[in-house]
Amino acid sequence: MPAPVVDLLNKALVGELTVIDRNGGFRTDPLIPLWDGRHILMTSSILFSRKLEDIKRNPRVSLSLSDPVGVPAQPFSRATIQGDARVIDDDLHQGWYRVLPLWEAKEPIIKTLITPMQKLGLPLFWERAIIEILPRRVLWWPNGDTTHDPEVTDLQEAAR
Repeated sequence: MPAPVVDLLNKALVGELTVIDRNGGFRTDPLIPLWDGRHILMTSSILFSRKLEDIKRNPRVSLSLSDPVGVPAQPFSRATIQGDARVIDDDLHQGWYRVLPLWEAKEPIIKTLITPMQKLGLPLFWERAIIEILPRRVLWWPNGDTTHDPEVTDLQEAAR
């Protein structure tokens, strides 16, 4: 993964995850991207989450880091990461806690919200699956200027 894109992932408060829905169309949802050094991780409540079923049906996804407010890196740049995702939902109650240190590093408030929100009757929100994306291809616009071609990194070729 190119270092500037890792920097974007680590700073991004929101990324736009695009999945292929059951009709073959695209649907995009904002999620918090977390980088573990190999995968992009996100959590999703299982409550009303079509994206989880869509990923199980077709694992090809794309994550865009393009919002100047949601990606507060300076100098600003944009990236789109294409990859294969899988849903990890074997322990909806606590399995996602493994991403909590990464999430808390990005949004320190999250740890203080978990227990009170569970007690306030929002336990279904905290039944979460992990979306794990193995990046395959990265498009990066160094100055955020999409009128120029991006720098493209094929991670499949780099792994060979």
